Amino acid sequence: MLASEGVKLENYYVQPICTPTRSQLLSGRYQIHTGLQHGIIWADQPNGLPLDMPTIADKLREQGYSTHMVGKWHIGFYKEAYMPTKRGFDTYFGYLTGSEDYYKHTRCEKLFPTDSKQFCGMDLRDNMNTFNDTKRQYSTHLFTKEAENIIAKHDQSKPLFMYLAYQAVHSPLQVPSAYIDKYRWIKDRNRQTYAGMVSCMDEAIGNVTNALRDYKLWDNTVLIFSTDNGGQVLSGGNNWPLRGWKGSLWEGGVRGVGFVNSPLLKFKNVINHELIHVSDWFPTLYGLAGGSLEGLTLDGYNQWGTISNQEKSCRKEILHNIDTLTTKHGRPAFSNTFDTSIRSAIRIENWKLITGNPGPSKWVPPPDSSKSCPYKKKIAPQITKKNVWLFDIAADPEERNDLSDENPEMVRVMLDRLLVYNSTAVEPRYPPGDPLCDPDLYGGFWGPWIEKYMLVKMEN
Repeated sequence: MLASEGVKLENYYVQPICTPTRSQLLSGRYQIHTGLQHGIIWADQPNGLPLDMPTIADKLREQGYSTHMVGKWHIGFYKEAYMPTKRGFDTYFGYLTGSEDYYKHTRCEKLFPTDSKQFCGMDLRDNMNTFNDTKRQYSTHLFTKEAENIIAKHDQSKPLFMYLAYQAVHSPLQVPSAYIDKYRWIKDRNRQTYAGMVSCMDEAIGNVTNALRDYKLWDNTVLIFSTDNGGQVLSGGNNWPLRGWKGSLWEGGVRGVGFVNSPLLKFKNVINHELIHVSDWFPTLYGLAGGSLEGLTLDGYNQWGTISNQEKSCRKEILHNIDTLTTKHGRPAFSNTFDTSIRSAIRIENWKLITGNPGPSKWVPPPDSSKSCPYKKKIAPQITKKNVWLFDIAADPEERNDLSDENPEMVRVMLDRLLVYNSTAVEPRYPPGDPLCDPDLYGGFWGPWIEKYMLVKMEN
């Protein structure tokens, strides 16, 4: 109901994996400008969103907002300065890493895939303090209770910003059995559990919305829903009929599910087909809060007019990414322009160009579909040396008709644009894992380790 009664975003884009999307949402900057172009931030990596970049929480707090975060962080925590309550949030309750057990709130990780030793620990925080959930509450329920408490206790003389980042529907696939029962007709077990996880999250968002109404906050609220990447077909997700999935630069990896609901919307119950990107939420929210974008360096645009008033999007381009650390694929197709062996993708109006190795490239129908598909089989690596694709996404959202040979001029224009973007990029940061992250050194919890290790060493 929230989606259908609000504005559905049908031309909305995110990043293909977790950390990049979250970092762009909070900073309004492309990955090439944060140094997070490659992969995610693993629990053992000393890395994070640069401290010289204000988050949307920083800026809204300057505007007098109470700022709260609940759920998944995943943009770095190796030093205390990178923790949520040091990045603009008044309070934080959630977990710092990329994934964990939904009940035990534990995560295990190896420094290297070949290692026999795993680092394992609890990952749940109440502000800067560790939180031992002895009741082993399912995280969707746990985070919803926290969000409801924040709403109930909010000082209504101040405006409120809450970033609620549910763990669902990330792997591992876990949900109370009551949510699976209604989906027994789905034969594929992963898909069945995934459906239950979605239903539980749907119920949770309804409960939070009801709390906003109960405490008389709804009439002045803007609720934004966004996924953080395409579905993972190996863990219950599906993007059919789009090509690719989580981790790829195909539409199945980057086209997001999103909607906005608010009593403040001028037009409701509509489908919006304007180009919008996850980096746009920073300037959109800051603009709604009365903040001035003058002097801020951002890659996003204020899209409130587009969302609420059905105005044309001020965004004509999206840089999906330029990842120079991924192994180059094939040979450069052109000279004196961007190197097509580098993994990248860019959108200019209806045109989309992909270079290098775009990642998983198949079209995967739902597992109970009559269409044949190697759904359960290990996906074979890409063996062709082709490294340039051009699509008209408006006419061909499934990316089945490569137009690169027919439109070499457009390919060249887009490669030149990638060259311009790449000239503004900072060096990517993807440091090796640090064994000093070991939770056993710090009471069995994942958390900041640089300062704590020095303290432990001094005490010993």
